[in-house]
Amino acid sequence: MFTGTLTADLLLGDVHSLKGKRAVVRPIVAELRRRFAVAAAEVGDQDLHRRVQVGVATVAGDAGQVTDVLDACERLLAERPEVTLLSTHRQLFSDTD
Repeated sequence: MFTGTLTADLLLGDVHSLKGKRAVVRPIVAELRRRFAVAAAEVGDQDLHRRVQVGVATVAGDAGQVTDVLDACERLLAERPEVTLLSTHRQLFSDTD
C-alpha cells in the first residue's frame, strides 16, 4: 500500500477579503475531491487573503497509481485561471517504511 501527499502553494488573483478567498478555494477543493476521489483541504495560509496552501492525499496499491493521481491534481491546479501555482511539495509513503 502506498500513500501520497501533495501540498500546493497558490497565489490567488483578484481577491480582497477572506470571504472572497473562500469563494475561490472552496470550488477548487471540491473539484479535486470529486474528480480524483482524494482527500483535499485548505491546509495553510488561512489568515492571508491572497495565498493558500491546498493539501491532497491519496492511497493506492502501487506507487505509479499514486503518482498519476497526484500529477493529475497538480495539472488541475496549474490550469485554473483564477490561481497561480507557485510551488508544490510531494511525499510518497509505503507501508513498509
